Amino acid sequence: MKNNASDESRKGGMLKKRVISLLLITIVIFLVYAFIRPILIHFGLASTIELTIAIILLFIFIITIIILLIKSLLMTFKLLIKKKRPEWKPIKSQLLYAGYILTVLFLMIITSQWFAYTPSVKGDDGKVIENSIASLEQISLNNSKQWISIRSHDEKNPVLLFLAGGPGGTQMAATREQLSELERQFTIVNWDQPGSGKSYHAVDLEDLTPERYIKDAQQLTLYLRDRFKQDKIYVMGESWGSALGIMLVNEYPKLYHAFIGTGQMVDFKETEEIDYELAKQIATDSGDTEKVLELEEQGPPPYYGKDVVWKESAYLMYLSDYMAKDPNIINGGYNTIGDILGPEYGLYDKLNFLRGVAYTFNHVYQQLYEVDLRKQAVKLDVPVYFLIGRHDINAPISITEEYFGMIEAPEKELIWFEHSGHSPWINETDKFVNTVVDCFLN
Repeated sequence: MKNNASDESRKGGMLKKRVISLLLITIVIFLVYAFIRPILIHFGLASTIELTIAIILLFIFIITIIILLIKSLLMTFKLLIKKKRPEWKPIKSQLLYAGYILTVLFLMIITSQWFAYTPSVKGDDGKVIENSIASLEQISLNNSKQWISIRSHDEKNPVLLFLAGGPGGTQMAATREQLSELERQFTIVNWDQPGSGKSYHAVDLEDLTPERYIKDAQQLTLYLRDRFKQDKIYVMGESWGSALGIMLVNEYPKLYHAFIGTGQMVDFKETEEIDYELAKQIATDSGDTEKVLELEEQGPPPYYGKDVVWKESAYLMYLSDYMAKDPNIINGGYNTIGDILGPEYGLYDKLNFLRGVAYTFNHVYQQLYEVDLRKQAVKLDVPVYFLIGRHDINAPISITEEYFGMIEAPEKELIWFEHSGHSPWINETDKFVNTVVDCFLN
């Protein structure tokens, strides 16, 4: 009886220790996020350190599980071969340790999602500007919860909706970094489209279509008009977002003052065919026989199925690397890894950042082969401006020029950026900002 009582007491003590340990972990995480994180935010380090700690914990967890499996196999071997009863206590301790790590990771993920933010809009003196707005919000669009960021020196500024590239791409952090000067003249709204970033789970993947994006963008526009008391807003699209923007103003022209497209996409199928042949030609000229064989083995686009993103990346990444080395392009080696570290994204958002550019792209892009704006959106009832990089080989400028020549609009202009590739807003930021202001406000 005494032994049983002793065992029960020991088990109760262990349970109490576990509860106390979990409670202490929770308190520590709370203290870090409540008191230490604000200091890190001031130096712009919060998101980076948060991700670093999470990666370290994940690595420790994986190592712990591997050790646990090895020990379990050894114990099983001892039981079966040597007929000796193994001591399972070390296994239980290791399992408990793994549980602690997993609990900390889970709490970190939940807390990071809760504390995601977009930095305040500050003046040259480092103080938050009066009447400015810096907001990260979840709103309802067509019965789905989607995320937007809103940034401006003055929330009374005209609204400019930015449509990110992709499909599946998110550029909340990128535009905040690169286009911050536009926040002086505009209220910049960056939308994480369904299937991307913070809105990755907003709509089931199977339900994502170009038409869905257009309808959601229209609903977002109506929301912004009502919230900021403006009859019309401006819209700017980058890469895939540029095609979405054209389709949007084509269908709902009365909602928009004007449109700017950069890295302008026109005909997705023809674009992929040209890019494939160009990558193969560049590889041939440079003696890269391995890349030539890889491309010939997979064959030319269009591609369908579950490996679209991987087949297209075989030549699109090759072209991106080629542009990055082009001396005519300023800041050609821009890396999106900095975007994923943005404080707008919690730890789970960061994972969805990557899932969007893989799974969402794969599902939606093959639907875009039917899009050819030369046939579907020639007569536009809003002013149209194309801001195009002279050295863009991702979205062939020959197609852009052809389409621009066909457009009928109240006003249109094609503006060249002589030191840019696919992303003039990154390559020649100052000129891009000034051009946007001139096109939209002057």
